[in-house]
Amino acid sequence: MSTIAIGKLAKSCGVTIDTVRYYERQKLLFPIERTQSGYRRYSNDSVKRLRFIRRSQNLGFTLSEIKNLLGLTEGGNADCGDIRDCARQKIAELKPKIEDMLKIKRGLEELASYCPGSGKPLSDCTILEYFYRENQK
Repeated sequence: MSTIAIGKLAKSCGVTIDTVRYYERQKLLFPIERTQSGYRRYSNDSVKRLRFIRRSQNLGFTLSEIKNLLGLTEGGNADCGDIRDCARQKIAELKPKIEDMLKIKRGLEELASYCPGSGKPLSDCTILEYFYRENQK
């Protein structure tokens, strides 16, 4: 069986070696062997697993949730519906965060619309005035 070094694994997925080591400490990745000099060696499947971890993270899944997803894919008892349920649960968790971010965006847009713009002194800045105002809602 051919194996790959940690550096090649990291580079293949655009992460650092430290990231690979971190995932190993979190029990998400596992070297299949160590050389006599102690270097980690990974299977070619580790590239797929590392891609899975990174893409899941990019979609907002926590490492704990990723462990669960990996467990579902490796357990043999899950089906597509189980994975879809995890995705839907993540969507449900994101909805209130998105609503909060949209409120913040609207507030910033409103503040920016009152700004007198370039060439005016900071003493005329309505945004700064808002930040310093004593009684705010």
